[in-house]
Amino acid sequence: MASVPSLASTVQQRLAEGLSAALPEAGSADPLLRRSDRADFQANGILALAKQLKGNPRELATKVVEAIPANDVLQDIEVSGPGFLNITVSDAAIVNTLAARAADDRLGVPFNASAGTTVIDYAQPNVAKEMHVGHLRSAVIGAAMVEILEFTGETVVRRHHIGDWGTQFGMLIQYLIEHPHELDHKERGTDVEVSGEEAMSNLNRLYKASRALFDSDEEFKTRARARVVDLQAGDEETLALWQRFVDESKIYFYSVFEKLDMDIRDPDIVGESGYNDMLQETCSLLEESGVAVRSEGALCVFFDDVKGPDGNPVPLIVQKSDGGFGYAATDLSAIRDRVRNLKASTLLYVVDARQSLHFKMVFETARRAGWLNDEVKAHQLAFGTVLGKDGKPFKTREGETVRLVDLLDEAIERATAVVSEKKEKAGLTDEEVVENGRYVGIGAVKYADLSTSAVRDYKFDLDQMVSLNGDTSVYLQYAYARIQSIKRNVTDAEPAAHPELELAPAERALGLHLDQFGATLAEVAEEYAPHKLAAYLYQLASHLTAFYDQCPVMKAETRELKENRLFLVDLTARTLHQGMALLGIRTPERL
Repeated sequence: MASVPSLASTVQQRLAEGLSAALPEAGSADPLLRRSDRADFQANGILALAKQLKGNPRELATKVVEAIPANDVLQDIEVSGPGFLNITVSDAAIVNTLAARAADDRLGVPFNASAGTTVIDYAQPNVAKEMHVGHLRSAVIGAAMVEILEFTGETVVRRHHIGDWGTQFGMLIQYLIEHPHELDHKERGTDVEVSGEEAMSNLNRLYKASRALFDSDEEFKTRARARVVDLQAGDEETLALWQRFVDESKIYFYSVFEKLDMDIRDPDIVGESGYNDMLQETCSLLEESGVAVRSEGALCVFFDDVKGPDGNPVPLIVQKSDGGFGYAATDLSAIRDRVRNLKASTLLYVVDARQSLHFKMVFETARRAGWLNDEVKAHQLAFGTVLGKDGKPFKTREGETVRLVDLLDEAIERATAVVSEKKEKAGLTDEEVVENGRYVGIGAVKYADLSTSAVRDYKFDLDQMVSLNGDTSVYLQYAYARIQSIKRNVTDAEPAAHPELELAPAERALGLHLDQFGATLAEVAEEYAPHKLAAYLYQLASHLTAFYDQCPVMKAETRELKENRLFLVDLTARTLHQGMALLGIRTPERL
């Protein structure tokens, strides 16, 4: 089905018709339409137009209103102040527009006419290291942007740039050669999968033991460093052992991402090692083109506007003086691969704000080299830090970084307790309490993250996150479940739109907000701002609460009124469900 024009776009069209009829000399002037507290919409464009045409704004506004053709959308237009237009749409226009949205599987949301291919780099854990609270935001924000962009029609390629290369692997591999059974699993049947916890336990034990030996035994340190050379040279035995670390780590990664209710696929994991074969060529291209120059033996790119505390230029080092490659060489090679082989029109990096300078220099280098241009853009979706209740970086009482698994388990435990309190009232089985506890707990963690502007820090407060009151995912999930409960309990009517009915103020407010869903998603996708979708959904649930208070559904006075109110709450539920799904959050039918 074709997308459904929003009320705002329909009103804009009617105003444009009036403008061109009354003031043909104005050309295609923008009415500057926006939502208003005084009416449904306000148009402010005539003030600027009056300046341009050297006319009286109130007189021009009156001429425009008189020239608008008769229609069934605009109920009232009032000229106010120095020439504002306060516009009220008809109740029938609201219901008819919502009915068209309800008839569409996509709720009338249009596809982006200029959609391209976006490669999203997100969820980047490190091999042989435990995921901690710092890994949360990249995963959650990135997964939401994948869903949102795909829904608007963008072709999305996921990339997980895991840390799977570097000098530490010499130490790990050498230790495994000398202690060959350290990564073996406990005796078990062949059909029993290894748990993520067991995989991580093995890796942790091996990492600590190899690090202790590396720090205390010079001969082992020498052998470990020689093993790095073997790894970089592509020695078969060394690569095979390196692959064991990667595979063991993936067992663990997947267990964490599954707990986060996220879909991470093996082909999408292309770590630092995936670009090894391109590094030398990347350096040669930069040096031959003059983008990078040798400085004290290292290959560097310099920038006029990037200086250190001493005022001297800080370069991007692409190749070190000893011939080794840094992160910049890998990131630049990844850009070349994503543009040339994946045909990306946009590169989106969901990476900690503290790496902003690095990516600014990498993107500028790629632009100078011609790999980025007007047709291919790169953007860092930078995010802030997760803080504890005290406003400091989130740590355990012992000052350690918080394990991500522990955080998620506690969220599920707290949420399960909240769900259990409503068990009898909602008619939940024990299995449903467990399942919904997981959905509510993980939803709470994701929503707390996504409802904050990405670049800001936020406090991790589980008590607040699983609260039934306030701006939380639990509040939204209960709003959805409440609608499902009403629909189950109404046996004498079905949802049906009745445009002939007069709408109560709360019905109008809910209807007008529902109509903004498509415009909100377009803005969220364009600005990479999932917090704006979270804000829209919270406002939707708040409008629903006001609607319940003022407009009874089950005890509506007439059958038509009951059907129309059922129609409004059903479309609200579908919009909540779709919006929450785009944020990666489940909406249980009973809570």
